[in-house]
Amino acid sequence: MAVVMGQIDFKDDLKLNLFRKGPKRIYVNESILKKQSEIKNYIRSVCFCSNDIDIVRSEPSYRRIWIDKVVSQLEPVYLDLIIRFNKLLKQRSHFWRSESCLNDHSSDIVESFDIQMSIISTRIFRRRKRALLKIKPYVEYWHNYLSKSKEQIGINFLSGIQKISPEEEEEEEIISKKILEQLLNQRSLEALTGKCSFGPHRDDIEFLINNFSVRKYGSSGQQRTFILALKMAELDLLTKTLNVQPILILDDVLAELDITRQNLLLNSVGKNSQCFISATHLDKLNQSLLNSSQMIYL
Repeated sequence: MAVVMGQIDFKDDLKLNLFRKGPKRIYVNESILKKQSEIKNYIRSVCFCSNDIDIVRSEPSYRRIWIDKVVSQLEPVYLDLIIRFNKLLKQRSHFWRSESCLNDHSSDIVESFDIQMSIISTRIFRRRKRALLKIKPYVEYWHNYLSKSKEQIGINFLSGIQKISPEEEEEEEIISKKILEQLLNQRSLEALTGKCSFGPHRDDIEFLINNFSVRKYGSSGQQRTFILALKMAELDLLTKTLNVQPILILDDVLAELDITRQNLLLNSVGKNSQCFISATHLDKLNQSLLNSSQMIYL
């Protein structure tokens, strides 16, 4: 077993027990957390690793995971919504593959699924949309700073929900009703495939530079700049919204950046937040940063 201990804001003691087998255990002030997700109530962090470039250039699931992490930091209860939705989606898929879908009461069962999914999907939709609207100004600021240009960036939330007005987005009942209608419309197809083709699990986020897709048409440099801007924006959003300074973790990302972007990033981090940087070669870090940092060799 390995034990990691620390102190949060000089008031809460944190202990993490890691085992070779089985789940880890997290203690705050010697009390075990019933749900590991509760740790987000005590400590906030933003992690940037080399694989995060997939958020910009790869499939939609990476972008959904990213936005869900952002929302869960702002609202820890959001994780429960995601867990409930995924469980419901799995049960729904199992139902279509079972003989239960052939009995006389199958329509009542599906309708019950639809009602539950519409409620949870509405809450997920509104929180994802709200988080993207909040983070966009910070992304714009950091993108301008990192690219040294006046390129116009865009962030579009691509949801399968039929077009709704900004006023309707504030009404849960209206959104839920639209979702119910769409679930009903795709029911015959779902009965054949056993898969729900509509819902939060199919959402995507479109990143744009000058109205062109960064994923499809952005250069490698533009994609790296955009993901840097996203991560720094995430840090700023949490700081301003929650009035806390999240820990910034840079996990071997410098190898993915050219010298210019390395210096821009390193000159920006650590000024207000505690920052952990992992690297395989110290020669990639500027001397002023090394002089002001505590070094741990593994």
